Amino acid sequence: MSKKIIYTNGLIDLAQPRLGSKVIFKTDDFFASANRIINPSAPVFKEGLFDKNGKWMDGWESRRKRSPGHDYLIIKLGKPGSISKVDVDTSHFNGNQPSMISIDACNSKSNNIKNFKWKTLVSKKKTKANSSHIFKTSSKSIVTHIRLNIFPDGGVARLRLYGSISRENHNFGKKQ
Repeated sequence: MSKKIIYTNGLIDLAQPRLGSKVIFKTDDFFASANRIINPSAPVFKEGLFDKNGKWMDGWESRRKRSPGHDYLIIKLGKPGSISKVDVDTSHFNGNQPSMISIDACNSKSNNIKNFKWKTLVSKKKTKANSSHIFKTSSKSIVTHIRLNIFPDGGVARLRLYGSISRENHNFGKKQ
């Protein structure tokens, strides 16, 4: 697979661990660790590599939903900022990718996820196997947390959140 080029026009990936971003909650990561979704390197496929739960995959993968609802994870951004472009990359997930995704955002000083007031950043969109899905956002709001929803379940190799780091602490909904 050739390396894809994403033009970010001076934007930075706010989901990078080097900025302090981390996964703080996931509904399920039975097949592949949710922490891999923010790995800064390109996703890889390792032929013939298995772990205790099956084929090793480079990304986040939940098990098949047997109950109503969907899986999701929450990322706390290391640096609050505004997000202009999102890349939901399903590289190497063929048939086990989610059928749809959506992304919500909030600005909170708390880490109590039950109190977060989510706003839609990317509405429900269809996804394809082994593809990069680029979505532009119109939000200028400063956010501290992102929720990636996958419908109903599946695998995502990488999530990139391209934007700008906030220079000051803003409240959600205020313009930069």
